[in-house]
Amino acid sequence: MTGTDLKPGRVAAAKRAFTTRRVDFSLACRLTTKCAPLAGDLVLARVESVGLHARLESRDGRRCKLYPGDEIIVAFGARYAPDQFEAVVPDDLGPCDLAAGGGVAARVLSRHSKNMKPTRIIPIGLLGDAEGRILNLRRFALNDVQRPTGNPVVIVVAGTSMNAGKTTTASSLVHGLSRAGLKVSAGKVTGTGSGGDLWSLVDAGARTVLDFTDMGHASTAGLTPLEIEYVALSLVDQLSSGDVDVVIIEIADGVLQKETAHLLASSRFQSRLNGVIFAAGDAMGAAAGVNWLRDRGLPVLAVSGVVSASPLGGREVEDAVGLPVLGISSLSDPVLATKLCMTLPVFATAPLI
Repeated sequence: MTGTDLKPGRVAAAKRAFTTRRVDFSLACRLTTKCAPLAGDLVLARVESVGLHARLESRDGRRCKLYPGDEIIVAFGARYAPDQFEAVVPDDLGPCDLAAGGGVAARVLSRHSKNMKPTRIIPIGLLGDAEGRILNLRRFALNDVQRPTGNPVVIVVAGTSMNAGKTTTASSLVHGLSRAGLKVSAGKVTGTGSGGDLWSLVDAGARTVLDFTDMGHASTAGLTPLEIEYVALSLVDQLSSGDVDVVIIEIADGVLQKETAHLLASSRFQSRLNGVIFAAGDAMGAAAGVNWLRDRGLPVLAVSGVVSASPLGGREVEDAVGLPVLGISSLSDPVLATKLCMTLPVFATAPLI
């Protein structure tokens, strides 16, 4: 990699995003503008104009206010967010966008009509080390662990879409199980890098919390089917290691999103889980989603999410699919949470192929 030396202190002075939280910045000593970025590459950029994401989520969770002229360090990645942006990794280091507040640089293709334009950024250069290698998030990913021999119960939370209530469902269930004295770990295996969901799980009582950024990805949008499976299965292994009773896994976006659909239909992934709780915004979405999951042989345990806030909507769901609709108070109840999760059969360990 050709490029210029970074001046001492420039990296430390930049606002560094959540997506970079595992990066060893002591390795960053050079900048280059001579190659096209890849997903996960770290870029030093200057804020040109502030749009929808007026704050950058930092490595420690603080939301740092952005000003034109600020230098930030983020990672390139795609984004699939129907409520916000559709974005791709650009093919050059020209002006682009801050596609997510957690720190994702991308070229926005479309946006929801309710949203402002994205924050505009100007890449200054890709970060590199002394040997000329561009720093990429994958370099700092967790090492693989041996597949655990124990079999904690694994519960997946999926949903109809963004903002259907998946994270609230997952964190409420973690809270209920933790209150019951069970040892719970939790993670998010797909999505766009952001600490908010992880800290919700930590606050709910999960002992270990991980997500796809721990596996070297700013976003899972655009990953191949094999990459998606590898990320998800690796995180299940990580979260199942040690003394764990239950693992709660959130899958981002809706079941019609390409990567989500593939993962839920994957026999390798299905072999690792014991049940699915489906979060939906309304009764029709709940019925369609539950039927979609059942058609693929997935064991759906209950419906939750935004629809659970309406007693009438909940009754519509129960009549349509024959499943209980559980709100925050039910999932957080230690007796009900334990009954839901701990009376399930635990699958025998399936061989990796």
